[in-house]
Amino acid sequence: MKTIIRQGTIVSPSEIYEADILIDGEKIACIGRNLESEGAKVIEARGKYVIPGGVDVHTHMDLLAGNSRAVDDFYDGTVAAACGGTTAIVDHMGFGPDGCNLHYQLNEYHHLADGKAVIDYGFHGTAQHVNQDILDELEGMMEDGVSSVKVYLTYDRRLNDGEALQVLKRMKKLGGVTAFHCENHEVVEYYRNMYREQGCTSPYYHAKSRPNLAEAEAVARILSLARLAGDAPVYIVHLSCEESLEAVLDARKKGQKNIFVETCTQYLTLTEERYMDKDGLKYVMSPPLRTREDCERLWEGLAAGDIQVVATDHCPFNYGIEKQLGRDDFTKCPNGAPGVEERMSVIFSEGVMKKRISLNRYVEALCTNPARIYGFYPEKGILQPGSDGDLVIIDPKKEYVLTHDRMHSAVDYTAYEGMKLKGQIELVMQRGSVVAEGNVFKGKRGAGRFIHRRPHDNA
Repeated sequence: MKTIIRQGTIVSPSEIYEADILIDGEKIACIGRNLESEGAKVIEARGKYVIPGGVDVHTHMDLLAGNSRAVDDFYDGTVAAACGGTTAIVDHMGFGPDGCNLHYQLNEYHHLADGKAVIDYGFHGTAQHVNQDILDELEGMMEDGVSSVKVYLTYDRRLNDGEALQVLKRMKKLGGVTAFHCENHEVVEYYRNMYREQGCTSPYYHAKSRPNLAEAEAVARILSLARLAGDAPVYIVHLSCEESLEAVLDARKKGQKNIFVETCTQYLTLTEERYMDKDGLKYVMSPPLRTREDCERLWEGLAAGDIQVVATDHCPFNYGIEKQLGRDDFTKCPNGAPGVEERMSVIFSEGVMKKRISLNRYVEALCTNPARIYGFYPEKGILQPGSDGDLVIIDPKKEYVLTHDRMHSAVDYTAYEGMKLKGQIELVMQRGSVVAEGNVFKGKRGAGRFIHRRPHDNA
């Protein structure tokens, strides 16, 4: 099947221009003016932006966290992603049983996703303990298309500095990327216990128990370890505050390379005042929401290119069920919030339309950079001949109010309820097929394919 996207305004990280796109089968065949192809379906896009399909490299579909499981499986979650303009995800696999190897969870996640996902997907490995067997197994994971691994510096299956250093050194050798959840575990536990002992158990104290400096210290520490490992590629997930960004800038100023930074929609647009609301449990996530000043500093960092990626950390638990576990004690509330469907629209409206970032930076941070960093560019993240026919058409003139009843996730709320948005996603294509149009899902269960990712180019 052939499709021509006619006279759209095409956006890349470096260009904005008007042209037609010819998609032949699953791939972009040609970009040019006045394209014709016999029998092709024509989609008019004059006056609208045509961008690459969104790439979200931080989701948690079907995650089991303690006794709570995220309510989006790989079907519901990827339907939401598709309707929100995201055509590829890389999911962070959850922890497996004590002592399990890396492939145990990889096999489990293939079982969870295969035949369900409606868009293309990959996985990040999770290093929950380290020994020689685990380090050696990283090579096998790379061969199986999992070219990244995540390390937690907090939670029960965190790694210590020596273990993290070993992972960084081995991944450097293999050409892989190590992603880090950076929070100082001992500091966080001290504050959590202190507030509980004082009877301070409302959602507000979730934020207070995880201060900016607990994150920034861990960021600086990991960057030092990555430098010690020969400037091993290091990816900071969900950076949320000014102090953490300053630690990154300081390391770069000293000449350290291969540092990649991700922030998320919520850290750019929501603030800690939400924890004072009667439904404050909706916003219990780690790191927590920060101040308005932190939000503005992150926007500045994104505009300047200091932050490379905007992702979501999509991890949805129902407010009316799972989140209520924390109604008397914030420490018992499962961490996480939905966002995979909202990201592309919210950042377009709050970022591009409010002139905080350029259209080019928008595409770079939400489409191109995540695919490039994690080894599946230029198949994804760019509109050029030979790339997958993944694209989004946005009408910048349309406005609407974001409400939960527009959403496609299985979760019972959106963290962005009532936000007035400028710019509306009209159509989403993946590999040449329309998967969403007019906020209606038109794809197929199981149509998503596993993305076999390659080593990082700059390792």
